[in-house]
Amino acid sequence: AMHTALVRGEFELHYQPQVDLRTGRIDCTEALIRWHHPSYGMMSPMHFVPLAEDTGLIVPIGEWVLRTACRQLGAWHRQGHTHLSVAVNLSPRQFQQQDIPALVGEVLAETGLPAAALHLELTESILLRQSDAVMNALRQLKTLGVMLAIDDFGTGYSSLGYLKRFPVDIIKIDQSFVLDLIANPDVTFIIRAIISMARSLHMKTIAEGVETLEQ
Repeated sequence: AMHTALVRGEFELHYQPQVDLRTGRIDCTEALIRWHHPSYGMMSPMHFVPLAEDTGLIVPIGEWVLRTACRQLGAWHRQGHTHLSVAVNLSPRQFQQQDIPALVGEVLAETGLPAAALHLELTESILLRQSDAVMNALRQLKTLGVMLAIDDFGTGYSSLGYLKRFPVDIIKIDQSFVLDLIANPDVTFIIRAIISMARSLHMKTIAEGVETLEQ
């Protein structure tokens, strides 16, 4: 079914706002894919993205997400919301099977977006490879002027070495820390340390999953 979902237009993007706490203004939205399956209804990516990764279908799906999100951002810019950016997730498979910098350059040229308005979110599995090919691709992306973010920072194999080796602009604090923030005071110290470190390295910090005033 996933083979034909793109052709049938069954995928759609939802946009999660990122709010600047200093101004209260939405300055970026993260593009999140959903599958409007004809039999199962609206499906979360957790139910189909792992399969897409395993089969390689994440490559055409990921390209569709990038192009669709950038076209949507272009529409918002034309409506006067020129301060907005859009964040798009990249998968390891895309780095393996596609020339990501060439694709991104093509999409930016087609949509006329400023490169800095596109944020590309990288998973730890991409950074763990630390191959010359990945490093060269990230350098080319930075030359284009796009913003690079480490997703779900603080979990799994997160390493401070990433911040030294890779040209990262944004650290996204994993939502598991945010969920524990009120109940577990020790988490506060971890989050403070991440924010302080990011500021020292001139990086932006985003907290995932904030839902309450206390958080």
